[in-house]
Amino acid sequence: MGSVVIDAAPQAIALDPAHSAVVMIDMQRDFLEPGGFGETLGNDVSLLQAAVPACKDLLKLARAAGMLVIHTREGHRPDLSDAPPAKLQRGAPSLRIGDRGPMGRILVRGEPGHDIIAELYPAPGEPVIDKPGKGAFHATDLYSILTNRRIDTLIVCGVTTEVCVHTTVREGNDRGFRCIVPSDCCASYFPEFHQVGLKMISAQGGIFGWVSDMARISAAFAALPEALAVA
Repeated sequence: MGSVVIDAAPQAIALDPAHSAVVMIDMQRDFLEPGGFGETLGNDVSLLQAAVPACKDLLKLARAAGMLVIHTREGHRPDLSDAPPAKLQRGAPSLRIGDRGPMGRILVRGEPGHDIIAELYPAPGEPVIDKPGKGAFHATDLYSILTNRRIDTLIVCGVTTEVCVHTTVREGNDRGFRCIVPSDCCASYFPEFHQVGLKMISAQGGIFGWVSDMARISAAFAALPEALAVA
């Protein structure tokens, strides 16, 4: 397909779609819908819905371009053996991890709330990474999947910007991946954290990566030869 040049901060970045992947972080019912873990922490879960339309556009673009798309889900084994006590006991939520809520047991693998929202559901064949922590590389086979596919650039999106997205970008950066974060493809329960989190990524010459948005990403792919351009 050739190179695609995306306008971004702190500067434009070129990528080869064949060696790039979209990593869609934790777009789960437990975080985005009422009755899930996000709401038990006292958050307004509707704030995360802002990222869904742009994420849908990104998935459409990536799939049409033949890019690798990977989805992640944060959650734990039913016996909670992979959940550190410090995580289980943290804070004062109305329901804790493992408790039964309206969408099944909170943040437990296999429960309805643990699954990805219908609007962004994985297509057949797209890897789904179940992770016990915030970062997508911790205690998962994500690194093996990416290196086996000769991926060098990640477009990282999802929720929340300053927690799981940021942690994954930092992990990816330390492992040698170039990370691009589309600002409108991620969101936070705290809008101010979203803005600061994005600034932290692109600061100091792109210390963790690049920040762009779907308008600029779409424009970059539209500049490909007509037969290969992504609508």
